[in-house]
Amino acid sequence: MPKYNKNDVPKLDVKPELLDELLKGNKTPAEINALFKGLKKAIFERALGAELTHHLGYAKGQEKPVDQENHRNGTTAKTLITDDGALPIEVPRDRAGTFEPQIIGKGERRFSGFDDKIIAMYARGMSVREIQGYLEEMYGLTVSPDFISQVTDAVVEEVRDWQVRPLESLYPVIFFDALRVKIRDEGTVKNKAVYLALGVLPDGTKDILGLWIEQSEGAKFWLKVMTELKNRGVNDVLIAVVDGLKGFPEAINAVFPQAQIQTCIVHLIRASLDYASWKDRKALATELKTIYRATDAEAARFALDAFDDSAWGKKYPPIAASWRRHWSEVIPFFAYPIEVRKIIYTTNAIESLHMQLRKIIKNRGHFPSDEAATKLIYLALRNITKKWTMSAREWKAAMTQFAILFPERFVQQL
Repeated sequence: MPKYNKNDVPKLDVKPELLDELLKGNKTPAEINALFKGLKKAIFERALGAELTHHLGYAKGQEKPVDQENHRNGTTAKTLITDDGALPIEVPRDRAGTFEPQIIGKGERRFSGFDDKIIAMYARGMSVREIQGYLEEMYGLTVSPDFISQVTDAVVEEVRDWQVRPLESLYPVIFFDALRVKIRDEGTVKNKAVYLALGVLPDGTKDILGLWIEQSEGAKFWLKVMTELKNRGVNDVLIAVVDGLKGFPEAINAVFPQAQIQTCIVHLIRASLDYASWKDRKALATELKTIYRATDAEAARFALDAFDDSAWGKKYPPIAASWRRHWSEVIPFFAYPIEVRKIIYTTNAIESLHMQLRKIIKNRGHFPSDEAATKLIYLALRNITKKWTMSAREWKAAMTQFAILFPERFVQQL
């Protein structure tokens, strides 16, 4: 459905005397609203009458052409759903039943803009029941859950097109991560993972490359995702940032053998803080900075040992153990210049994205199907990514370092 554009509204040359006549008597807002609805009804019916005149070849009240057998045959009452609520109109009929109105087609009961309102409410996390209540309160409309589902299902084809659209040849950084949601599957509600891939382009702007729903992760699943990205045009990935996803390193290296794989430091910190009580988290987070802000891998190892021997390490021994288990995936982080580290760590776009998505889906008990979850998350992503028009502040400095680290692969894409 075309989006509203204020520049599309024509400027009407309405005589002031006519407006004065319509508005005389110091009308209340409710009366003005009723007046607008009356004008809209009159305009629709006038337009439909004009369409029938064009179809028949003669105007109402004129003599019917000699060779014209068809003629006007009264009207049919119809309630049209508009942006301003329910609008009863009279649709003209022809005797032969060959008249096909264009402004409001046969069987059509919604007019431009109304579907967009429902989709916008759905995309902001409103449930079907909440949308029903809003429409009844604001417009006096009673609509069924099936009606709302039918409207929102209109984006399903858009989702499919988005999921297979061509991608850029090179992504300097791609973040991969999962968002857990409850989805009904085979009669039971299961805790499924919605995987997102967020790519940073050579100019520093961001894009969601796709979303996938899978009940369990593994090398086979990730190989399918990587192959899909390859088939959509991605030829090279410089750095892939992951959250210890099982089977991912093998899968990405099978498709993008030159990609460097980096464990997401923020996820490692978040997992560390999960062991601590709320009152300890702030101080503990400050202590962990000595590890990931170290100048190099050797200094980081020393900081980790010092943390392990400290009061914090003794109070929460699983934290140091967790860092040691992932150390081989953490070490590459310290080989990057500080400018690149900021892109991998402080930008942390996937974490910010997930926070926004959680706000939208938090009121949902569960989704009835994978398609329903995909539909809502896609609409939410569409709203979120509209604001992604600029590159990160740190990107200009990082570009120089990427050009030095990957001279042939990065520079040729600029």
